[in-house]
Amino acid sequence: MMKHYLTLRAEHNQWVNARLFDVAALLSEADYFADRGAFFGSVHKTLNHIVATDLFWMHRIDGNGDAPDGLGAVQHATFADTRAARVALDARIVAAVDGLDDAGLKAPIRFKARNGEDVAIATNLMVANLFNHETHHRGQVHAMLTAFGQEVPPLDFFPFLMATGRSKG
Repeated sequence: MMKHYLTLRAEHNQWVNARLFDVAALLSEADYFADRGAFFGSVHKTLNHIVATDLFWMHRIDGNGDAPDGLGAVQHATFADTRAARVALDARIVAAVDGLDDAGLKAPIRFKARNGEDVAIATNLMVANLFNHETHHRGQVHAMLTAFGQEVPPLDFFPFLMATGRSKG
């Protein structure tokens, strides 16, 4: 059950990010980079934060790539580069979840927290946290896009299930 659910969440995550970036692509460059008072300021910096954090968590989940130096670090200077990174990262997340079996999902990932504490978190919970974190910040991007007058399509899990014919479980 957990594997099936996380697989759906990985695919939903990819679907939602594509939809959100489609709308962000409609912004002028000035609006895309404008400080809107969100936690990370602009649409650009918020999307970059999501990429940076996903790179950070994926480094722990699949052991590949380098973790960024900071969670607020802008990874990419342009919308196009940010979108390309997002597309590649979403494919990496889907592949990582697809490659996990029940034992791998239950296995702890051990790491040193930013406060220096040794931590062990089950892989399935770390993957779930990645999706939860993205949802949180995508909501901020959604609010900024809406404030710019953009119409953002539904991003929830249910519309994904319906749109992809996956509603039967």
